[in-house]
Amino acid sequence: MPITNIRSISIVLAVILCDFLGVNIATASAYKTDTVSDLALIYQGGTQRPDWTEDELRPYVVHTFADGHTDWFFPSFLFFEFTDNWQIAFGYNYGAQNAKKSDWEWLLNRIFEKGKSLDALNSCIENYKKIIGEPQFKHKIVLGIVSPITNQTDWGSLDGEALNFTYRSDQIKAAKWYTDQLIKMFAEGAYNNLELVGFYWLEESTGSCGDLPKYLSEYIHQLGKRFYWIPYWYAPGFDQWKELGFDAAFLQPNYFFDKSVIEARLHDACKLAKTKGMGLEMEFDSRVLYENEDSYYSRLEVYINAFENYGVFEQSAIAYYSGTKAILDMYHSNSIENTLILDRIANHIIERRSQSVGTDITNAPDNDVIAVGGIGELYVFGTFKSIKIYTANGILVGENIKRLKCLPGVYIVVVDGKAKKVLVKS
Repeated sequence: MPITNIRSISIVLAVILCDFLGVNIATASAYKTDTVSDLALIYQGGTQRPDWTEDELRPYVVHTFADGHTDWFFPSFLFFEFTDNWQIAFGYNYGAQNAKKSDWEWLLNRIFEKGKSLDALNSCIENYKKIIGEPQFKHKIVLGIVSPITNQTDWGSLDGEALNFTYRSDQIKAAKWYTDQLIKMFAEGAYNNLELVGFYWLEESTGSCGDLPKYLSEYIHQLGKRFYWIPYWYAPGFDQWKELGFDAAFLQPNYFFDKSVIEARLHDACKLAKTKGMGLEMEFDSRVLYENEDSYYSRLEVYINAFENYGVFEQSAIAYYSGTKAILDMYHSNSIENTLILDRIANHIIERRSQSVGTDITNAPDNDVIAVGGIGELYVFGTFKSIKIYTANGILVGENIKRLKCLPGVYIVVVDGKAKKVLVKS
């Protein structure tokens, strides 16, 4: 039988099966959820960056609201660098010359420098535990992997052998070596408040690196770690993130930076991320400051509004790009508006963290709970002492109610300690 006919028959059978099971193919997609739900990006290493001392990291670790109370802010941090002052490139086309092995080693020492970066973050958390109490979660760390830039021939040697990045095998060897150094030095740091959960691929598209990430992914997974990516808007390879071996990818809407980009971009980004099973990146930089003459403040408001309207805060993993130090600048600002917009972000992060902490319902079994999903609604039948309704990634969206209007997707209904998965259709 011709291959095309086999494929046609397979598609027809799949459609019939989905119809029989009551699955709406058009709404089968969902945002990506992950153990890393709210990831703060910290550009660290280059001489153009802050030193990232404890004082500089404080606004990212805890947030002081406009009413004066303080709470834990970001639960996860990504430390990475792509250039040293636009001279040394740690990724394709990010500087005047490609980083060599000695530059990679220099960057490693910057990441693990005493009193800065990871060490400062660990100390900051330790000090605030005495002020606001022990966090009900472990702060998660993702570390960036420097890119072995394709076709680079002067990187240096490993085990007495000069590496040539025109060969995929040499690229993989160098990337594995760097990953091993990150794990070794993180362990030596003995950060009691931090957990290294995974690694980040520096290149924001596959235009230069091709399918290199999938080979490194195999190694990262052997180490029991996760692999993350943040491709730019319609970057080459963005929709092949699973095939490339990433555990989660966050789509960049790239709306904030250019005022000629209209608001529809955010709506398109939310829809596209959901279709492709991706998380999303919230984006702003120091131009967001309310007091700036040409302020981009309203553009951050558009992100927050879109994420609220499309259920991103409830249903998706989110990465937060804030330029080099926008949150630090907002913290030092005298404008209350900067605090208020951070209040909105912090409230969402704290709310979804508080609802999912200590609740492991990812693999909740079906049982005799009487709950069904309708069109945009979920119903629970019978008399029970306790009813809790969660999204698939552990966010509590309803409690002690028998009817819930909700977005399409999979929900977990926990009734008197018994759980059932329920599909809500559009």
